[in-house]
Amino acid sequence: MDRCCLRRERKFIEVFGENIMSIEQAYNYRVVNDTVATAGVLKPKQLAALSNAGIEVVINLMPDGSEYAVKGEKQIIEGQGIEYWYLPVDFAAPKLAEYQQFKEKLGQLEGKKLLIHCAANYRVSAFYSRYAIESGKWTAEEADRFMLSIWQPGDYPGWTEWLDKVHRHFKEQ
Repeated sequence: MDRCCLRRERKFIEVFGENIMSIEQAYNYRVVNDTVATAGVLKPKQLAALSNAGIEVVINLMPDGSEYAVKGEKQIIEGQGIEYWYLPVDFAAPKLAEYQQFKEKLGQLEGKKLLIHCAANYRVSAFYSRYAIESGKWTAEEADRFMLSIWQPGDYPGWTEWLDKVHRHFKEQ
Protein backbone atom coordinates (compact mmCIF):
# COMPACT_ATOMS: atom_id res chain seq x y z
CA MET A 1 0.00 0.00 0.00
CA ASP A 2 1.45 3.39 -0.89
CA ARG A 3 1.78 6.32 1.53
CA CYS A 4 -1.19 8.13 0.06
CA CYS A 5 -3.47 5.18 0.73
CA LEU A 6 -2.04 4.71 4.22
CA ARG A 7 -2.74 8.35 5.04
CA ARG A 8 -6.30 8.01 3.78
CA GLU A 9 -6.77 4.82 5.77
CA ARG A 10 -5.50 6.52 8.95
CA LYS A 11 -7.77 9.48 8.27
CA PHE A 12 -10.72 7.11 7.80
CA ILE A 13 -9.97 5.46 11.10
CA GLU A 14 -9.69 8.85 12.85
CA VAL A 15 -12.89 10.18 11.28
CA PHE A 16 -14.96 7.11 12.10
CA GLY A 17 -13.59 6.73 15.60
CA GLU A 18 -12.09 3.27 15.32
CA ASN A 19 -9.37 3.18 17.92
CA ILE A 20 -6.54 0.91 16.86
CA MET A 21 -3.73 1.29 19.37
CA SER A 22 -0.54 -0.60 19.98
CA ILE A 23 1.03 -1.07 23.39
CA GLU A 24 3.76 1.35 22.33
CA GLN A 25 1.11 4.07 22.54
CA ALA A 26 0.39 3.36 26.21
CA TYR A 27 1.01 6.23 28.61
CA ASN A 28 4.75 6.59 29.46
CA TYR A 29 5.60 3.37 27.60
CA ARG A 30 9.29 2.43 27.78
CA VAL A 31 11.23 -0.49 26.34
CA VAL A 32 13.80 -1.59 28.91
CA ASN A 33 15.34 -4.41 26.87
CA ASP A 34 14.29 -7.29 24.60
CA THR A 35 12.20 -8.90 27.32
CA VAL A 36 10.92 -6.07 29.52
CA ALA A 37 8.71 -3.08 28.81
CA THR A 38 7.08 -0.75 31.31
CA ALA A 39 4.06 1.51 30.95
CA GLY A 40 1.36 3.48 32.59
CA VAL A 41 -2.28 2.61 32.08
CA LEU A 42 -3.27 0.65 28.98
CA LYS A 43 -6.63 0.84 27.27
CA PRO A 44 -8.73 -2.33 26.95
CA LYS A 45 -7.89 -2.66 23.23
CA GLN A 46 -4.18 -2.44 24.04
CA LEU A 47 -4.54 -5.09 26.73
CA ALA A 48 -6.42 -7.32 24.28
CA ALA A 49 -3.53 -7.12 21.80
CA LEU A 50 -0.72 -8.10 24.17
CA SER A 51 -0.45 -11.68 22.93
CA ASN A 52 0.13 -10.29 19.41
CA ALA A 53 3.10 -8.39 20.86
CA GLY A 54 4.54 -11.61 22.29
CA ILE A 55 3.95 -10.65 25.92
CA GLU A 56 4.08 -13.71 28.20
CA VAL A 57 3.51 -12.08 31.60
CA VAL A 58 1.80 -8.88 32.73
CA ILE A 59 2.62 -7.45 36.14
CA ASN A 60 0.16 -4.83 37.38
CA LEU A 61 1.12 -2.58 40.31
CA MET A 62 -2.01 -0.41 40.07
CA PRO A 63 -4.73 -1.10 42.67
CA ASP A 64 -8.06 -2.21 41.17
CA GLY A 65 -9.70 0.68 43.02
CA SER A 66 -7.75 3.25 41.02
CA GLU A 67 -9.77 5.53 38.79
CA TYR A 68 -7.46 4.41 35.95
CA ALA A 69 -7.89 0.66 36.48
CA VAL A 70 -9.36 -1.28 33.57
CA LYS A 71 -12.36 -3.31 34.60
CA GLY A 72 -11.75 -6.98 33.87
CA GLU A 73 -8.04 -6.52 33.17
CA LYS A 74 -7.13 -9.91 34.63
CA GLN A 75 -9.69 -11.68 32.44
CA ILE A 76 -8.55 -9.80 29.31
CA ILE A 77 -4.95 -10.82 29.98
CA GLU A 78 -5.53 -14.41 31.04
CA GLY A 79 -7.99 -14.93 28.17
CA GLN A 80 -5.01 -14.59 25.84
CA GLY A 81 -3.03 -17.25 27.69
CA ILE A 82 -0.82 -14.60 29.31
CA GLU A 83 0.19 -14.96 32.95
CA TYR A 84 -1.17 -12.11 35.10
CA TRP A 85 0.41 -11.08 38.39
CA TYR A 86 -1.24 -8.44 40.52
CA LEU A 87 0.66 -6.55 43.23
CA PRO A 88 -1.36 -3.48 44.24
CA VAL A 89 0.95 -0.71 45.46
CA ASP A 90 -0.67 2.26 47.17
CA PHE A 91 0.93 5.25 45.46
CA ALA A 92 0.67 7.32 48.65
CA ALA A 93 2.34 4.64 50.79
CA PRO A 94 4.68 2.23 48.95
CA LYS A 95 6.13 -0.48 51.16
CA LEU A 96 9.48 -2.27 51.21
CA ALA A 97 7.63 -5.61 51.51
CA GLU A 98 5.88 -4.94 48.18
CA TYR A 99 9.21 -4.25 46.53
CA GLN A 100 10.61 -7.51 47.95
CA GLN A 101 7.67 -9.44 46.46
CA PHE A 102 8.23 -7.67 43.13
CA LYS A 103 11.94 -8.51 43.18
CA GLU A 104 11.26 -12.18 43.94
CA LYS A 105 8.69 -12.43 41.15
CA LEU A 106 11.00 -10.85 38.57
CA GLY A 107 13.70 -13.30 39.57
CA GLN A 108 11.30 -16.16 38.75
CA LEU A 109 10.43 -14.67 35.34
CA GLU A 110 13.94 -14.19 33.95
CA GLY A 111 13.90 -14.57 30.16
CA LYS A 112 10.12 -14.23 29.75
CA LYS A 113 8.70 -11.29 27.83
CA LEU A 114 7.15 -8.97 30.42
CA LEU A 115 4.98 -5.90 30.47
CA ILE A 116 4.99 -4.20 33.87
CA HIS A 117 2.50 -1.39 34.36
CA CYS A 118 0.66 0.87 36.77
CA ALA A 119 -1.27 4.12 36.22
CA ALA A 120 1.56 6.37 35.01
CA ASN A 121 4.70 4.19 35.08
CA TYR A 122 5.75 5.96 38.27
CA ARG A 123 5.47 3.01 40.68
CA VAL A 124 6.81 0.65 38.02
CA SER A 125 9.82 2.77 37.09
CA ALA A 126 10.74 3.16 40.77
CA PHE A 127 10.38 -0.56 41.48
CA TYR A 128 12.06 -1.73 38.28
CA SER A 129 14.96 0.72 38.52
CA ARG A 130 15.77 -0.46 42.05
CA TYR A 131 15.48 -4.08 40.93
CA ALA A 132 17.84 -3.39 38.01
CA ILE A 133 20.43 -1.98 40.43
CA GLU A 134 20.14 -4.91 42.86
CA SER A 135 20.31 -7.53 40.11
CA GLY A 136 23.36 -5.90 38.52
CA LYS A 137 21.57 -5.02 35.28
CA TRP A 138 22.08 -1.26 35.69
CA THR A 139 24.26 1.13 37.59
CA ALA A 140 22.56 3.54 39.98
CA GLU A 141 23.06 6.30 37.39
CA GLU A 142 21.37 4.26 34.65
CA ALA A 143 18.48 3.37 36.97
CA ASP A 144 17.98 6.98 38.03
CA ARG A 145 18.16 8.19 34.43
CA PHE A 146 15.40 5.72 33.51
CA MET A 147 13.17 6.66 36.44
CA LEU A 148 13.75 10.41 36.14
CA SER A 149 12.92 10.33 32.42
CA ILE A 150 9.37 9.47 33.53
CA TRP A 151 8.83 11.35 36.79
CA GLN A 152 10.39 13.12 39.75
CA PRO A 153 9.84 11.04 42.93
CA GLY A 154 10.79 13.99 45.15
CA ASP A 155 7.60 15.72 44.00
CA TYR A 156 5.46 13.04 45.68
CA PRO A 157 5.39 12.46 49.45
CA GLY A 158 6.71 9.12 50.55
CA TRP A 159 8.69 8.18 47.48
CA THR A 160 12.05 9.68 48.44
CA GLU A 161 11.78 7.88 51.78
CA TRP A 162 10.80 4.64 50.02
CA LEU A 163 13.80 4.89 47.67
CA ASP A 164 16.07 5.48 50.68
CA LYS A 165 14.61 2.42 52.47
CA VAL A 166 15.20 0.22 49.44
CA HIS A 167 18.75 1.53 49.13
CA ARG A 168 19.50 0.90 52.82
CA HIS A 169 17.96 -2.56 52.66
CA PHE A 170 20.07 -3.46 49.63
CA LYS A 171 23.27 -2.25 51.30
CA GLU A 172 22.51 -4.34 54.41
CA GLN A 173 22.28 -7.57 52.40
